[in-house]
Amino acid sequence: MTLPAKALYMLQVDNLQRLLIGPVNFKIPDGSCLALTGPSGAGKSVLLRAIVDLDPNQGKAHTQTVSREKVPAPQWRKHVGLLPAESGWWANEVRSHFRTPEKTRARLPDVLMPVAAMDWEVSRLSTGERHRLALLRALENTPEVLMLDEPTSMLDQKTESAVEDLLRHEIGQGLSLLLVTHDAGQPERLADRLMWLENGRLSEVPIGTQVPA
Repeated sequence: MTLPAKALYMLQVDNLQRLLIGPVNFKIPDGSCLALTGPSGAGKSVLLRAIVDLDPNQGKAHTQTVSREKVPAPQWRKHVGLLPAESGWWANEVRSHFRTPEKTRARLPDVLMPVAAMDWEVSRLSTGERHRLALLRALENTPEVLMLDEPTSMLDQKTESAVEDLLRHEIGQGLSLLLVTHDAGQPERLADRLMWLENGRLSEVPIGTQVPA
C-alpha cells in the first residue's frame, strides 16, 4: 500500500509504559495498517490492552478526534476498539451480541459464514466461528482504529484469505488497524509498516524481513 505524502495520523501513542513495556511511541496513518510481531511473551497483547486503557499504564494516546486522557475509558474504546485473541460471549443467542443483527447478517458471507448463523446459539459455534463473528461485532461499532490480536490464527487458508479481504476493504474505507500477528506473510499482505516488540522496546523492520516466529 502507498500512503499519501501528507498522511493524517489516526492513532498516535506517546511514551506509553506498562509493566516491562516501554516507553513506546508510534503513529498509524488514517486508513493504513501497522503490523506488530515479536517473540511469544514479549507483551504484544499487554500493549494492546494498555492502549485501550484496560490495564494501568502511563503515557498518552489520541486519534484525530479524541484524546484518551480527556474521556472515560469506555468512550475511548468506542474510538479505538480491541478484538482480543479470545472474544467474549455473554448471551445464549448470537444475535443478542449485535446492535443491528439484520444489518450484520448481510456481512456473514464476507467471513464465509451462512446468514443463518445470526440465529444460532453461541454454544453451536466453533472457536474460529466465534472469532469471525467477533470481528464483525467489532466492525459494527465503527471505530476509528481497530486493534486485532491474532485475528486469523485459528482459521484455515481459505477463511483466512476471506478475512484478510474484508480487512483490506475496511482499510480502503478509512479504518486504521494495529495488527498483532505471528504469521510471517500477513504483514506483507495487509500492512504498510511492521514493528518488532522485544524486551519492552519497539523497533521498525522492513516488511518482508524474515523475523523469528
